[in-house]
Formats: sequence, C-alpha cells, structure tokens
Amino acid sequence: MTKAELIEKIAKDAGITKVQANEVLDSFTGAVVATLKKGDRVTLVGFGTFSVSARAARNGRNPQTGATIKIKARKVPKFKAGKLLSEKVASKK
Repeated sequence: MTKAELIEKIAKDAGITKVQANEVLDSFTGAVVATLKKGDRVTLVGFGTFSVSARAARNGRNPQTGATIKIKARKVPKFKAGKLLSEKVASKK
C-alpha cells in the first residue's frame, strides 16, 4: 500500500477529504519522528511500539573489493508489533 492509497482509505473510512487525511497522516508521522528523535518511544496499544535502538560500531567488508571498513555506531528506528496486530496477521480470517 502506498501513501496515496493509505490516505484514500483513511479519508473514506473517516468521512473526511483526502487533504484532511493527508494532514492527519503527516501529523502522525511527524509526531512519531519527533518523539523518536528525543529518544522516547511511541506505544499504540494492540498495534505496536516504535522505539530507537542503538547499533554499536563494527567492522564490515566492502563487497566489491573485500576491504575491511569501519561502520560507525548509530541509532536506528525499530518497530515491534503488538499482540493484537500479530494475531490478526497470523490468523487465516
């Protein structure tokens, strides 16, 4: 599903315009990004949790040359599906 398809679905289900649905989606993603940048987590009960995970620095290999390279430590976004979401995806209905 693309962003445009998601906006169309939100607009139809909520009975609002696509412009309003786009604003809602942009507001949601902006709030999630801002919260993660602060190092906090966003928990949507039944759906899942967005959080930030730290990756340690490590050595890797350049696949073209085989040379060893250093990969810097960094923070990465992480999503863990909630129980309800996991159950619905796994069910055959």
